[in-house]
Amino acid sequence: MKNKFLFSVFVYFIILVLISLGSWQLYRLSWKLDLIKQIENSLKNEPIELSSIKEKNFLRVKTSGKINFQKQIYLYNLNENGKPGFEVVNPILINDKNYLINRGWIPFDKKNKSEINLINQNNIIGTLKTQSKANSFKPKNDIEKNYWFTLNRDDIFKYTGKRFSKYIIYLNGDYSLPKPKVVTAKISNNHKKYAITWFSMAISILLIYLYFRKKNY
Repeated sequence: MKNKFLFSVFVYFIILVLISLGSWQLYRLSWKLDLIKQIENSLKNEPIELSSIKEKNFLRVKTSGKINFQKQIYLYNLNENGKPGFEVVNPILINDKNYLINRGWIPFDKKNKSEINLINQNNIIGTLKTQSKANSFKPKNDIEKNYWFTLNRDDIFKYTGKRFSKYIIYLNGDYSLPKPKVVTAKISNNHKKYAITWFSMAISILLIYLYFRKKNY
């Protein structure tokens, strides 16, 4: 009887843990849906003068500044059709503060072409995004050849000699070269699937346990 009692305690403990995990995922799901709604609303708003607001993620801004084309960064990436090329990233000085501006995607053969540097620096409209953490599985940047796989902060400092805001400005507009990256509220949201998984496991274990108990108790 003692072993059966301990086994029952163990089973109920596992079920309780699984229910807790499922409940936590539901809480995360609610939080993520609110976040997505906030991002969608922010992206619909008219751009605000960068110098007059508190910076935050996914905020649409307008500004002017001096773009450094000599320290232009070519970041390897795919376009929306899956074609490989570069995202063009530049240092930009705005009101004595250094930012990086992602001006969009170009094919490989447009690297270092003067035609990709036509931009009105007095009328820049973009979206702020916090720089994501570098993927450790990506190759190292080749700074000498200006062939980048991640915007590693230490590498950027070696290349430019400057530190930058944690927010990157993603250029908006109807430019064709580079073609600006479309910023959306599409972010990972698998919490509903995880919650169903945990709850399903809890129910399955409970049914197996009840069947076992009916047979053996």
